[in-house]
Amino acid sequence: MRLDIQGLRAVAVSLVVLSHAGVPYVAGGYIGVDVFFVISGFLITSLMLREWSREGRISLLRFYTRRALRLLPASTLVVLATLAGSWLFLGPLRFADYAKDAISSAWYVVNFRLAEAGTDYFNADVPPSPFQHFWSLAVEEQFYLIWPIVLIVALKLFRRRDLLAIPLLTLAAASFALNLHLTESAPSWAYFGSQGRIWELAVGALVALAAHRLNNIPHLIAAALSWAGLAAITYAAVVFDENTLFPGYNAVIPVVGAAAVLAGGAAAGRYGAGALLSLRPAVWIGGISYAWYLWHWPLILVVPAAAGFGQHDGPLRLIAALGGIVLAWLTLHLVENPMRFHSAFKAHASRGLALGLGLSAVAAAASVVASQFPPALATGAARQNTQEAIAGASDPRAALTELLEQPVDRLPSNLEPSMRDVAYKRSAVYTDNCALTMADEVQTQPCLYGDTAADRTVVLFGDSHVAQWFPALESIAVKHHWRLFVFTKNACKVSQITIEYNGGPYSSCDNWRAVTVDKIRKLEPELVITSNSNSAKLHGDGDIAAAWREGQAETYRMLQQGRTQVLSLLDTPWPKNNAVDCAMAQPNSLSSCARHRSDADPKPEVTKAILAAAAAENVTIIDPYDWICAPSGKCPIVVGNTMVYRDYGHLADGFVEALTPVVEDELLRLFDADLSRRPEA
Repeated sequence: MRLDIQGLRAVAVSLVVLSHAGVPYVAGGYIGVDVFFVISGFLITSLMLREWSREGRISLLRFYTRRALRLLPASTLVVLATLAGSWLFLGPLRFADYAKDAISSAWYVVNFRLAEAGTDYFNADVPPSPFQHFWSLAVEEQFYLIWPIVLIVALKLFRRRDLLAIPLLTLAAASFALNLHLTESAPSWAYFGSQGRIWELAVGALVALAAHRLNNIPHLIAAALSWAGLAAITYAAVVFDENTLFPGYNAVIPVVGAAAVLAGGAAAGRYGAGALLSLRPAVWIGGISYAWYLWHWPLILVVPAAAGFGQHDGPLRLIAALGGIVLAWLTLHLVENPMRFHSAFKAHASRGLALGLGLSAVAAAASVVASQFPPALATGAARQNTQEAIAGASDPRAALTELLEQPVDRLPSNLEPSMRDVAYKRSAVYTDNCALTMADEVQTQPCLYGDTAADRTVVLFGDSHVAQWFPALESIAVKHHWRLFVFTKNACKVSQITIEYNGGPYSSCDNWRAVTVDKIRKLEPELVITSNSNSAKLHGDGDIAAAWREGQAETYRMLQQGRTQVLSLLDTPWPKNNAVDCAMAQPNSLSSCARHRSDADPKPEVTKAILAAAAAENVTIIDPYDWICAPSGKCPIVVGNTMVYRDYGHLADGFVEALTPVVEDELLRLFDADLSRRPEA
């Protein structure tokens, strides 16, 4: 056993844990996973090469049995414990998703589920799954489904050890190229998908192929190589953060760093990084690194929730994570080692593999059963039906104001729509694929609603913050015989500015906006309703307020021609955090989730810029704050029996539907039912 490798494991797991716990100065500690990938590729490939040298063959049955006995006893225990903790403390809303995550974790495919979920724009502020950390284990096992077979075939074809690098380099090069492409085009797939991560394990395997030559490296050079590798890992952990484009090219730093530590450590002697990595505390942590990695993440999420702190970002996260060391030691000595080294499994490989598959089946079955019995939602008394109260009032605006003034501090027992529908159901704009994703540039659907045979035309144009108004506007369009065209793209602003996305320019937005403005002008609609979120970062240098004002005015000028009028809906007030999850965490103290209107605008300077542009171009403005916030200034998350928000920043469809009479009255006051009136801006 190379003690420096145990110490490198300790570095990797410590960086991951500290980063996840929110410890300052190691925000890039997530690169510890990349270090693990390299170590794993090195050790497992070395193991198979030794078996080939010793026996002239590699037994796939023994290989997969060793993997099963090494991983599945501990992971099954953690899956079941995490499932129980989620049921008890993480609330009913996301539990069905967590149960699905548990099933996919048990079968080592959760990374694909996380990658797919990451493509959903509205998942950005959803709390992370307590099973999220299983993604890296899934990537490893998917690599080991193919690598032993590739290695066996290569050994039979080439015989010479040096030539084995050919298929491995081919695999690594293809994976790295895919990683670069996905990092730009589909970041969640780049991060969680195995296809763009295989190259990291392949780098470790390449070091293993060269292991017989590593002892020939001069001691001083080997020592310098190992220290340089450790320095590269440290640099990445300290300099990288959540805004770093990753993996991409940046992943090369920790991956090559880990490979350098492995390569240099073989011949470095006492002057290499092994002098530090081989210290007894580091070796001890390395020995429990797998189990600590398994336990740390669910503890970070579950312990604060169990203590009544909800999504807690303070020192309790670190305390919980460090508590995982005790559980890791117990797991190693009471679960991992007893099963891994039991004579019944060592003598009969098929038994060990059967045990592993059985454990995965048990974890999956338990998750399926648990999903049928989700935890109950704590609720208070029934409240007035919001939609009925506003629709039945002679003055809908006054009825809405009255409801806003009535504080709701406990979740109503007659919540309508249900909390799950609020969080997960989407209007036709989304189900019809009329809300383009960040990557899409071309709208392939007609996206025509309302009275599709009508003469008068209204266009909805902007990002998801204009799409949120669709439920009300679609009803109004049907009632008053308007055609309603919808042109929306996630996070894409109507202003002629280039904003930042994924570390670069949001070019697909600029292209889509240009095409869409041309489409709208050809339609010659009576009314174009624009809106977008104020929250964005300007790409490049410049004053965002000035750029937004000029860009907004330019869009207004391009659209407001001939008979076409433009109505600009200002951005809606933002809650403190994800309103749905806040309500689930504090169902008896909803006021703690509310925000005052004075601090509900994330970019007031942008709002002022839009107002200035509208005034300059004679564009009508509607400020929706009075529809969402009480006269006192409080912007609640529940009004009557209806959730106001579906997440952090978007109104809930049910609340927008309830606002329909209010929105209708305002539109008719400004433009008349035939859209012929020209109001003063």
